[in-house]
Amino acid sequence: MNKKLLEFDFCVIGGGLSGMLAAISAARHNLKTILIQDRPMLGGNASSEIRMWPLGCKDNYRETGIFEEILLENMYRNPFRNPSIWDSVLYEKIVNEPNIFLLLNTSCLDLKMNGNSIESVTAWQLTTYKFFDIRAKYFADCSGDSILALNSGAEYRFGREASGEFGEDIQPAAADNKTMGASCLIQARKTNRKSEFIPPSWAKKLKEEDLAFRPHNLEETTNNFWWLELGGNHDKYEDCESARHELLALAFGVWNHIKQNHDADFWELEWVGFLPGKRESIRYVGDYILNQNDVRAGGNFEDTVAYGGWSMDDHHPDGFHHKGEPTVYHPAPPIFGIPYRCLYSKNIDNLFFAGRNISVTHAALSATRVMATCALLGQAVGTAASLCHENNLSPRGIYETKIHELQTRLMFDDCYIPFQKRNCNELTSEAIIKSSDDSDIIRNGYDRPVGMDENIWEGKKGDSIEFSFGEFKKINKIRLIFDSDLCRNTISGGIPGLYKHPTLNHYVNNMPPFTFPTTIAKEFEIQTTNANGEWESVKNIENNYQRLLKIDVNLFTKNLRIVFRNTWGCENIRVFAIDIE
Repeated sequence: MNKKLLEFDFCVIGGGLSGMLAAISAARHNLKTILIQDRPMLGGNASSEIRMWPLGCKDNYRETGIFEEILLENMYRNPFRNPSIWDSVLYEKIVNEPNIFLLLNTSCLDLKMNGNSIESVTAWQLTTYKFFDIRAKYFADCSGDSILALNSGAEYRFGREASGEFGEDIQPAAADNKTMGASCLIQARKTNRKSEFIPPSWAKKLKEEDLAFRPHNLEETTNNFWWLELGGNHDKYEDCESARHELLALAFGVWNHIKQNHDADFWELEWVGFLPGKRESIRYVGDYILNQNDVRAGGNFEDTVAYGGWSMDDHHPDGFHHKGEPTVYHPAPPIFGIPYRCLYSKNIDNLFFAGRNISVTHAALSATRVMATCALLGQAVGTAASLCHENNLSPRGIYETKIHELQTRLMFDDCYIPFQKRNCNELTSEAIIKSSDDSDIIRNGYDRPVGMDENIWEGKKGDSIEFSFGEFKKINKIRLIFDSDLCRNTISGGIPGLYKHPTLNHYVNNMPPFTFPTTIAKEFEIQTTNANGEWESVKNIENNYQRLLKIDVNLFTKNLRIVFRNTWGCENIRVFAIDIE
């Protein structure tokens, strides 16, 4: 069968959140990008096939950039948190990017090397029965399973390190091949009628003691049954299907136990995930291996390009069969930096990676593996690939010569980097700013609260911020950062405690819709002065629901102002930053 040849600047393998954001960020920075996903939908563990919540940092440390853009889109379009609408939001983010070519239902089978670089990958699309020979200058393995590792000869690690190798006290005394397992999740809905459940003949028969330490009373918990986990003691590839079958038997067995023993007459099993969500496979080795001590120390690296904030959540390799607590939450700070050197291969010259396969120890992985963190890693990789292409550099070359430029570009795209301040450009810095209150804060280089500092301009509806340049200046673009309520305090409705998730696992009867963050500016107007010094409207924005906006204006003016008309419900207008380009 003939292969179809495709050529791109950047090839991303894996369409989970890390791969999606790698592709989107590269494409928005003008790279011709291909995204290859082996499933019929995007999102990976966050998709409706698996339905794991994309978690990460909390409150004002919450991840922004493209990830927040996607969450806000879902909150706006999906007030009942329907999983299929969430899928459509993810799909739309890819297909609406003109620089991305998407291949779904497509698996990478092989690759071709040229010295220490990957020259091409061979892929097979199940739905069209086509082979593809895909060539690119740079590759990013965001597959989770590190699909390119074995055939490329890239250095990698598997399992748990010995505690003495990096001085990690949560690791075992001797190294082993044990990992965290995979989970098949279930979803329930409460109705206004009683229902029976007839389990399949192969479902596990469980007793209450089998479910110790695993919350399963539907009226008392909103957990998503993540503890339905197996595979940590199995071969991650050879035993994957047998572990999946056992997980399904457990899932139906757990539901049968709940129906029979926990006052669940009005609850129905609405969905069972037949595709396990994996936590750990093999991990690439980069120029640096992040370890437990780095996480606990806060990860203050000179080349920090992303961050995490999840605790070191180390699941027992026995999974469901472990008789004690299914996981141990080892302490970690609320935010820790992740260095760029963990995101590219030590020995393959043009290979990036992002997601749960980055260069970390098993202990550090237990904190970096969660999807919101992986999303930030993906945006960092895609942005780095754009700089590589612009400067004809290898991924390592960015670390050696362009790391500050990479950090600046990420921050301008609303990716917070701990311990870093974003510098405003000359046009913004030199302008005279006028408003009803201290508006100079909008150019202080911090686009969210940091510590005790709010870093925000607050005004009333109808107030404005004016920029005077002293002479005519060419204005191409205006960048605004609004307050999207990172703490999510202004969202109500739905199920209390689950406002932060894009989909749910519990759906109660007559559930009210979730509301939208009230703090975002919904309506505002961009104005400039005419030849008579009178203000004229340039653009009128009537239905904004995003935190970051980059608005093309193409003006030649001495004065510019933004008049804020309305929000999504908040009494005051809240603006973190305005940059004039």
